[in-house]
Amino acid sequence: MSETKTKKNRIQLWFDAYNAMNEADKKRAIASLLLNNAMYIIILIAVIFIGIKEPKYFSVNSFVNIINLTASKLPIALGIAGCIVLTGTDISAGRMVGLAAVIIASMSITNNRIFPGLEPLPIIVPLLAAMAACACIGFVNGFSVAKFKLHPFIVTLATQLITYGIILIYLKLGTNNGQTLSGFDQTYRDIVNGTLISFGPSAKIPMYVLYVIVLVVVMWVIWNKTTFGKNMFAVGSNEEAATVSGVNVSRTIIAVFVLAAVMYALTGFIDGARIASVNANTGLNYECDAIAACVIGGVSFVGGTGRISGIVIGVLLLQIIFTGLNYIAVDQNYLYIIKGIIILVACAIDMRKYLTKK
Repeated sequence: MSETKTKKNRIQLWFDAYNAMNEADKKRAIASLLLNNAMYIIILIAVIFIGIKEPKYFSVNSFVNIINLTASKLPIALGIAGCIVLTGTDISAGRMVGLAAVIIASMSITNNRIFPGLEPLPIIVPLLAAMAACACIGFVNGFSVAKFKLHPFIVTLATQLITYGIILIYLKLGTNNGQTLSGFDQTYRDIVNGTLISFGPSAKIPMYVLYVIVLVVVMWVIWNKTTFGKNMFAVGSNEEAATVSGVNVSRTIIAVFVLAAVMYALTGFIDGARIASVNANTGLNYECDAIAACVIGGVSFVGGTGRISGIVIGVLLLQIIFTGLNYIAVDQNYLYIIKGIIILVACAIDMRKYLTKK
């Protein structure tokens, strides 16, 4: 049965149950429905308000910008979602994005101060180097959680600080002295930012959107069609039951964190060329947006729940609201407050659904 048919059946079942209720129960059911979908309702109201206040928000340029931003943020969300499915998280994600971006940039700039005299390497070399570096950190995260039974928050807090230190040291190499890296090789920029589809001189969808679409499909297959995906959800739902069922829990946890780290490296690969410069603050707080998007998209912190389609929707909704806030010139400082409120509300709604099911 398709996902669309399943949703239709759920809706039909809800209405059948609603029609069988008395008036008091109907009021409670409607109140529960509104509370469970409060985040979507708030975002919808905000979008309508912004569109009325600034009509350009509904322009082609705006839609293209939202698509591009969504694609650039999706890989990190796809990675961190697996950690959340395991009832954990990964707050080192943003720093790993920064590390990957710095490594790739240092091997892809024309006037190289990190490695004086080094010409830009074929892009596959710095990309693989960045993926390997991030995968090593992901392995440390997963191994510490799986073997030492440490909480993912503590482990990734430690590796976040370690990774940031590595970035600062790396940027001090050669004659760079911690400066921003820019002046990327044209091949690297074209691979990431080359035009895929154009809707006008200022409305272009770059090549990286295509790469991210392929990445979403690959992750969907991994989550839904492989033994690894089934094991991940089994461990997230009930680790003891998964162990009894023959699942290698430690290997699964480590694999999830390593796969997540590879996703962070791909985010750094895209971000470096997209922004055209890299420094010590690249990737800062990216994990906050990713976690918020995952929770909005239905990836539950109670574990064992989540869909790739939900993650895509979550990232898209966040970019819709943040782009809209920029259109009406909301102070950037307030965006941090708004992001924090979104995470808090989304987690509260998620926990309420879990407690209701119990």
